Amino acid sequence: MPPVATSTDSLAALMPRIADGDREALRQLYEATSSKLFGVCLRILADREESEDVLQEVYVTIWRRADRFDAARASVMTWIATIARNRAIDRLRARGPMARAEPVEELEIADESQVGAEALLSAADDRARLAACLGELDERTQTVIRTAFFEGVTYDALARRMETPLGTVKSWIRRGLAKLRGCLEQ
Repeated sequence: MPPVATSTDSLAALMPRIADGDREALRQLYEATSSKLFGVCLRILADREESEDVLQEVYVTIWRRADRFDAARASVMTWIATIARNRAIDRLRARGPMARAEPVEELEIADESQVGAEALLSAADDRARLAACLGELDERTQTVIRTAFFEGVTYDALARRMETPLGTVKSWIRRGLAKLRGCLEQ
């Protein structure tokens, strides 16, 4: 069995082979990237079985569209992670707004002491404080924090998207979170 491709160059070399219908190249790509792509799907969907289904759809899409990959525009990981993210988001949207709702028979009736107006106001105040503290950060730091934590984009994918070294992106996020923590503790 040939070694699995792992470097950016070796992944890029697999794409023309996949476009030509080389199943071994697709297997190598799968072995090198499936765990990362599964993580992307799982982070978005929060359901293992659904994430496995989406992951399969992702590799079918890669198989069918490998000829569209352009190394000048993105790395292989960026390209396939984008496919995975979009497929997972499509699946999430297909669930509809009621997908997260519990069936009526499983809902507990909350008495007024459990969820009072004070608790609702406190939650709204927390959201407002977080928004205000985020607003105090510079635009770049806001962007990386929002993208990483609200959109679920990995640090690695974020670094590639921003064409910035991974360590730099991690530093921006770490410093930004420290500033947020300080602001929220005031």
